[in-house]
Amino acid sequence: MRSDVTAPEWLLSLSEAAQRMPVPKEMRPPAVGGRDSAVLVLFGEGEAGPDVLLIQRNTGLRRHSGQPAFPGGAIDPGDTGPVDCALREAEEETGVVRDGVQVLGTLPQLYISRTGFRVTPVLAWWHTPTEVRPVDTDEVASVTRVPIAELADPANRARTVLSNRHTGPAFRVRGMLVWGFTAGILDRLLVLGGWERPWLDRDVEDIDVFRILARDSGGTP
Repeated sequence: MRSDVTAPEWLLSLSEAAQRMPVPKEMRPPAVGGRDSAVLVLFGEGEAGPDVLLIQRNTGLRRHSGQPAFPGGAIDPGDTGPVDCALREAEEETGVVRDGVQVLGTLPQLYISRTGFRVTPVLAWWHTPTEVRPVDTDEVASVTRVPIAELADPANRARTVLSNRHTGPAFRVRGMLVWGFTAGILDRLLVLGGWERPWLDRDVEDIDVFRILARDSGGTP
């Protein structure tokens, strides 16, 4: 990775705030247990302004079937840590060239109790974007750069409702329904980056995400 590249000020400020963000009690990792993993939260800047890289996983997978997500996965024995894991997974899943990426830091580790993963989000600047596509076609259906402006648009905001009636943020962007862990991180980054626009003061669509998944993919969320 090049050392002579400096990320834009808006992203440096976001990175500093995100690395100190509090972790909700329900997402704090347990003292022991869980599988270490990492995801790459890769920000770039295109014609529509700042954007973030998302993938959509294939349907029929045992975990996260059909879900939009950040590139990432479990830390392998050959990885030097979460940063190396996140970059490797992004390369393997989307073709991102790691020399074009400047890592800015890691967010606090988060725990997904439903899957048992301890996830470290790695925040990075895509200073030299290259073409991306589904490389691991067994896992990845599509790869998309989503403009932050579209994520912040109140017309694209929604809430998911789970079987326990717990609600969470969601986004309808680029033909995808982004929800769960990924939507939770995006929602928090919109706030920290100063991009959030009022959306809970309007009629918000409530989505039964499990019903949609059962209808569309038959997979396990």
